[in-house]
Amino acid sequence: MAKVKAKAKTKVKVTVQGLDASQLLAAVDELADLLTDTVDDGASIGFLAPLDRTAAVDWWRERADAVAAGQLAVWVALSGDRVVGTVSLAFPGKPNSRHRAELVKLMVHREARGSGLGRRLLTVAEDAAVAAGITLLHLDTETDSPAEHLYRSAGWTRAGVIPDYAASPAGVLRPTTLYYKRVGEGAAAGVGSDVEAGAEADLGAGTLTR
Repeated sequence: MAKVKAKAKTKVKVTVQGLDASQLLAAVDELADLLTDTVDDGASIGFLAPLDRTAAVDWWRERADAVAAGQLAVWVALSGDRVVGTVSLAFPGKPNSRHRAELVKLMVHREARGSGLGRRLLTVAEDAAVAAGITLLHLDTETDSPAEHLYRSAGWTRAGVIPDYAASPAGVLRPTTLYYKRVGEGAAAGVGSDVEAGAEADLGAGTLTR
């Protein structure tokens, strides 16, 4: 019998783009699907499982005002027309805090992990922070979560642990680990040495607790 040659899969290019308020509202359904997938996978990002899809849609809709006010910047990773990842930066409103921003809601869909997308989204947010004049970034993530490897490999410094900080999707109280990174002009002060080399995977990207 003649052998049948397997047809190669077409690789879909993933693009990353920032969203304004109107674009965010147009993408809430896709973003809600990503959010529910992340919670279903056990990531501690502020919700308990199972997350109702309507609640997920409403949560994203509520972010639009903050985006319009410049208090929040949101990026999405698109595979075709499908949202497969996201990351955000939250900017404090206090006059003495405008040099810093918080990295929040880094999520990669389970089907898109293992390709470096988590690291790519992280880099996009860091570069945008530098362009905006930010010199210090911070985040918190569930202690001992795979996402810690991603942050350490990207030069983030572990600042400490808060016990019983937030409940996991299953409702179990878990500690959170605080990380920071100096960027732009602030990087001259040093980014710290708590770096775990060679951890490039998207392991559990989306485990930010806030």
